Amino acid sequence: MHRERVVRLLLAGALVMTAPGCASDDGADPSQQTGPTGGWRTAGCEFSRMPYFTAVGARRLPATPPRLAAAMERIDRGGRERFADSFAGLEVDQAGVRAIVYRVPSEPFDAFIRNTAEDNCIVVRDAAHAVAELTEWHDRVVADLPYWSAQGIRITTVGSRHDGVGVEIGTTDLEKTRAALHSRYGEEAPLVLVEEGPVRPLRSGP
Repeated sequence: MHRERVVRLLLAGALVMTAPGCASDDGADPSQQTGPTGGWRTAGCEFSRMPYFTAVGARRLPATPPRLAAAMERIDRGGRERFADSFAGLEVDQAGVRAIVYRVPSEPFDAFIRNTAEDNCIVVRDAAHAVAELTEWHDRVVADLPYWSAQGIRITTVGSRHDGVGVEIGTTDLEKTRAALHSRYGEEAPLVLVEEGPVRPLRSGP
């Protein structure tokens, strides 16, 4: 019997990733960039910072500085509770000692980020879809899993992407699943299909 595995990448909490090092494509003077005009950076990005490490036994591993982690938590919580129509998700760039927030352009949310960041470096980037919209699509697809199974459509994972691109759906047959989902949800639905093999249960013992 086929077992579907539902993966909630975004809805249970912020997706934290390691991104490439600090880049210069986020705009010019961050203090002069405001409002829904594209990406911008907080004033804290003007200062260079040494990467933060933590000791695990004899190893030193990259980690998120406590002050940056606290700012990310505040932005994530505020984004979900107060600005769900704008906030899409966030990630951490440990090498650059900064966080990256994805949002549908919004002056009120931008102001909230600026006031919440303190002296941390927060890079703000545009997103196509906010968490509120993707939550609805995520839940709709999950609710339809029995239907898709009955139709012979094997969906292995469902999860909202933290960058706001869409709801990512893993399947064993891309073309068949894409055609079926477009027929049911429309071609404009924010669904991103990726090829994934069937889920196999973990085995214990030798």
